[in-house]
Amino acid sequence: MTIRRVLSVGGEIIAIVVVVSLLVGQVLGYPVLLGFVETGSMEPTLNPGDGFIAVPTAVSGEIQENDVIIFRAQEIQGGGLTTHRVVAETERGYITRGDANPFTDQDGGEPPVKDPQVVAKLFQPGGSVVVIPRLGTAVTGIQAIVTGVQQQLSSTLGTQSLLGTQGLTYIVLALSILLYLYDIIATGDRENKTRERNRERNRGLSPRVIVAAFAVLIIVAATAAMVIPAGTQEYTIISAEFESERPTTITKGTTGSLEYRVPNAGVVPAVVYIESGSDAVEVQSQQLYVSGQSMKATTVSISAPQQTGLYYRYVTEYRYLALLPTPIINAAYQLHPWVPIILIDALIGVPFYVFAMSFVDTGRLRSRSRDGVSTFQRILNRYT
Repeated sequence: MTIRRVLSVGGEIIAIVVVVSLLVGQVLGYPVLLGFVETGSMEPTLNPGDGFIAVPTAVSGEIQENDVIIFRAQEIQGGGLTTHRVVAETERGYITRGDANPFTDQDGGEPPVKDPQVVAKLFQPGGSVVVIPRLGTAVTGIQAIVTGVQQQLSSTLGTQSLLGTQGLTYIVLALSILLYLYDIIATGDRENKTRERNRERNRGLSPRVIVAAFAVLIIVAATAAMVIPAGTQEYTIISAEFESERPTTITKGTTGSLEYRVPNAGVVPAVVYIESGSDAVEVQSQQLYVSGQSMKATTVSISAPQQTGLYYRYVTEYRYLALLPTPIINAAYQLHPWVPIILIDALIGVPFYVFAMSFVDTGRLRSRSRDGVSTFQRILNRYT
């Protein structure tokens, strides 16, 4: 393999990783591998539009002072994801501040940040954030162009199905089919010379890359089906001196009970684990098996402190498609909550890749088989 070929394949792989990571981040609602900032609160470390490498908390290790984290804020700009630096750690949580801000987020009314609120840490080898200049600016510009194209197509064809992420999937699929058909027509006569065929074989996109890309998309969809419905549930409780009919208003020093529902809108059963995400929280049934298109519920008990006031409590849910025996999922979950996801993704992606590759050539999409036999004929020959 030539250096040029290695660089070409490497470029294809990097492009796929970048696109998939940004797409997954959009679907999940938080950065996966790559992200970017939109404001100047982290200047001069990160300017508006600068990108960064996000390491999920599941693999990033413990949070320490000086780490830049991405967390779900409760008060900052009305709540939402915020990228700020940890400047101190207390018993109540982390104290955070933007590098450009003269005061901490907690001075401005944001409660101390707890572990369930943190979704990722920025990659900081040697303590310095790895910055990807203008990544966000490029992504925002591309998103604007893509959205404009979707709106124009939707208006022209008179359908709303081409809008949003699902509409983008339809458009990409249609373009892929059209480009593939054009590629077949544009290659011309099958009687080209061997040297010309070899030259064509070295151009174009490898079927392995295309099959791998589709396998990645399937894995992304499976991961999203497990990650999006799960996550951390926040309860805002009031420790009061009086009784109340509201379940989140609890008499100080006592314990209240709340129903935690686990719906499954899909057709595949799910194995669900529910953990306490903070002190003074207990979950009655920590493991549930939820059949497809059904719902189960458990009880969450929350103890109110002796001191009256507003408090935040958390429950964390982990969800897995029941494609593996429950004992295997249990054992993998005990190792780490992300291990079952990796095993299930491998169970889905690897067989798909192997099966799909059995139907395609190992050369380039532009190439033809040496004997001139079509792909359709090869499939017939395989099974007849």
